[in-house]
Amino acid sequence: MISTALAIQEATRDAVHDEEVMGMASAIFHHRHELDEEDFIKAMYMYSAHLSAMTATLVTHACLTESQINDMLETIKEMEAMGKDIE
Repeated sequence: MISTALAIQEATRDAVHDEEVMGMASAIFHHRHELDEEDFIKAMYMYSAHLSAMTATLVTHACLTESQINDMLETIKEMEAMGKDIE
């Protein structure tokens, strides 16, 4: 359990320090005075969404085996296909 918690902590740290995530944060910070309010809000939303997705991906890989990830992806595909059949 401790090793899982440490793996999640490391995955979260890696997401925050990801080169692309840091680049987005830097660009927003350096251009914040040049952006109107709407563009600033959009940039912050994109940054937040990207960081969240990166964190979720890395935590998933830290907590699940490759086989479990493949099973999860297969289940997602099946659910999407069922959703399309219902429409």
